[in-house]
Amino acid sequence: MRAQKPVNDGSMDNITAFETVIHAQNALAPLVLAKCLRASLLKTYVRPAIVCVGSDRVAGDSLGPLTGSILQKCGADAFLYGTLGRTVTAREVPALASFLKKTHPKSPVLAIDAAVGSAEEVGLVKLSGAPLYPGSGTNKQLGCLGDASILGIVARREEGFAALDRVRLGTVCRMAEVIAEAVLLALEDGRRLTERRVRGSGAW
Repeated sequence: MRAQKPVNDGSMDNITAFETVIHAQNALAPLVLAKCLRASLLKTYVRPAIVCVGSDRVAGDSLGPLTGSILQKCGADAFLYGTLGRTVTAREVPALASFLKKTHPKSPVLAIDAAVGSAEEVGLVKLSGAPLYPGSGTNKQLGCLGDASILGIVARREEGFAALDRVRLGTVCRMAEVIAEAVLLALEDGRRLTERRVRGSGAW
């Protein structure tokens, strides 16, 4: 996947008017991402829908399902789609987007996925007020999903998508923990995360 550039029309109420980028190794990453999420997407106090896109068959593409499983284990207060036990692949996104509009019409939707980027971007987590465009990195037209999206840059674009097979699972797990912690903090479920000791506990 490739992140789409958010559009800033000058309106503070426009959810597409923000982007937060921080490295997963930054100790403040969960707090920074949570603050942005809470102040924008989750400010309505409506239970959100969270869609974690990806496959458990490729290490580099497992960021979404890993994140979803952590959120599930920690009891995230959200409508959750996409876990290691029940993945949501890019091809399923169009149908799921339609389903979400009918089933959770008032819920803000957060989409989470892995992505490729430049060498300098590997390791970054990008939270954007723009939808997720699954398959865009391979020029697939699969529509979009979400009111906001979180992308974890796990591999270099110039190495091709075969690079996703060579990504270390530990690196992806660490990024999934950071994203899950940010979401849980934004949902004010940080206490549950601490109690379950997600970091290094094998909760996923």
